[in-house]
Amino acid sequence: MNVMLLHQLLKAHGYEILQTPEGWEAIDLARNKQPDLILMDIRLPDISGLDVTRLLKQDDQTKAIPIIAVTAFAMPGDEKRVLEAGCAAYIAKPIILDNLLRAIQSILSSSLPAVNSPQ
Repeated sequence: MNVMLLHQLLKAHGYEILQTPEGWEAIDLARNKQPDLILMDIRLPDISGLDVTRLLKQDDQTKAIPIIAVTAFAMPGDEKRVLEAGCAAYIAKPIILDNLLRAIQSILSSSLPAVNSPQ
């Protein structure tokens, strides 16, 4: 239910959403669709989201895609492990929508290519 709600909220804010609950499928989806950003749950049924992140960051096809970890893990050291795995940001559950939207906007705006202005 939380995933469906998050999906609808992001869609309402103008984001196109690709979604899968499976880590291995997420890797294939990232390779095939090249999303601008990945929201990665750390607890997935088939493989850890941290392992998926590491695999994506080692793959030339997907290493440049920014990843935000969205997780219920909020123990000391969890954020450090998430960032060391290659995530650009860490959002603890329960998700505060404004914080998530700010993180998404910040990461997407910083990953846009620079545009040369006419001289």
